[in-house]
Amino acid sequence: MSSKARPRFQRLAATAAVIGAALLAGAAQTMPDGRPTPSGQPVPRWLSLKSSEVHARFGPGLDHRILWEYRVSGLPVQVIAETTEWRKICDPEGAVAWVHRSVVSSRRSVFNASDREIPIHSGRSETAPVRARLSPRSLVAMDECEEGWCRIRAGRLRGWVRQAAVFGAQERALCNAARPAGTGRR
Repeated sequence: MSSKARPRFQRLAATAAVIGAALLAGAAQTMPDGRPTPSGQPVPRWLSLKSSEVHARFGPGLDHRILWEYRVSGLPVQVIAETTEWRKICDPEGAVAWVHRSVVSSRRSVFNASDREIPIHSGRSETAPVRARLSPRSLVAMDECEEGWCRIRAGRLRGWVRQAAVFGAQERALCNAARPAGTGRR
């Protein structure tokens, strides 16, 4: 490379580096208050409980009191805020609590929080045949949601349910991240 071309190339490389850093910074995920998330994941987002014994705490740390215990492995919860080690969650009853990051999984599930059965269709349409019905207070694995429908599975059964009919598939935050833990429990 000629001595004249070298400074121009260095300026071009420096400009590209600055633009790349700006794009990466803009791509960082943020919490509702605008701060970046420690995990780099979006907030709100859906996770599920890994265990059938998960302590819900008043704050992010073992020194905070236990509010209650979740006893349903696979229960979908929505992360509404986080620290490096703790996740502030919203549960199907609208309660807010803190849980350790080690007790949640990125495996997706949905929950029928209503008192009515939800039809499970063979396709993404109200007119598609009904394969089964999701009983009230039932939990099933979820693969994906598209166009207002979520593909679910339970054993050999595969089908589609309306996204709005189940807890665990909403795109908006269901609980206010500013609400203190321990509130909203019915």
